Amino acid sequence: MAKLGKRLKAAHEAIDNKKNYAISEAVALVKDNANAKFDETVEIAMNLGVDPRHADQMVRGVVTLPNGTGRDMRVAVFARDAKADEAKAAGADVVGAEDLMESMQGGDLNYDRVIATPDMMALVGRLGKVLGPRGLMPNPRVGTVTPDVAQAVKDAKGGSVEFRVEKAGVIHAGVGKASFTADALEGNIKAFVDAVMKAKPAGAKGTYLKRVAITSTMGPGVKVETASVLSEG
Repeated sequence: MAKLGKRLKAAHEAIDNKKNYAISEAVALVKDNANAKFDETVEIAMNLGVDPRHADQMVRGVVTLPNGTGRDMRVAVFARDAKADEAKAAGADVVGAEDLMESMQGGDLNYDRVIATPDMMALVGRLGKVLGPRGLMPNPRVGTVTPDVAQAVKDAKGGSVEFRVEKAGVIHAGVGKASFTADALEGNIKAFVDAVMKAKPAGAKGTYLKRVAITSTMGPGVKVETASVLSEG
């Protein structure tokens, strides 16, 4: 195991790895230990009691964080005519059709969100092998296939975050920046957890929310008491 630098060593020593902290304590620890020379992203990891290999245990959705993500989201939109104009007016970074498809096929994939109107999905479908592995394929279940492209662009730019459970039953996502106030981070974390709880699939058995941890980009992870991030907690 590689040796930890002085900063990381001190950060790890400040945290009891055997303890689950209340959300307010956990946020304070993450903020205190985010000492990199850039504004670190605060991330959440949730271990769920599901096996996403089964269709009835897939967890997927989208949530708009009340205090934004702190990121400048790059958004591409597949639309034509009036809908294309609406997307541009809402602040989309790139709007197109065949030209955008060809650009993406050529490797231009520097986007955080791809949105499409329903009539464009026959075209977008050709990009499945390109967009799918990057989690960028538009999907009506998370609001990225919609006739209301203007609202979808505004949501993406304003702090909406998509989530999807991975093979090991883990969901992770960015929920803000270390420079956010503790209250803002706590509000975002609770909103994210609430959305994942509401997305509980019918096939989930036993304990659904097993573990929660938060961390900053360069900092150590902090385990969180699950009850403290639930709406009723």
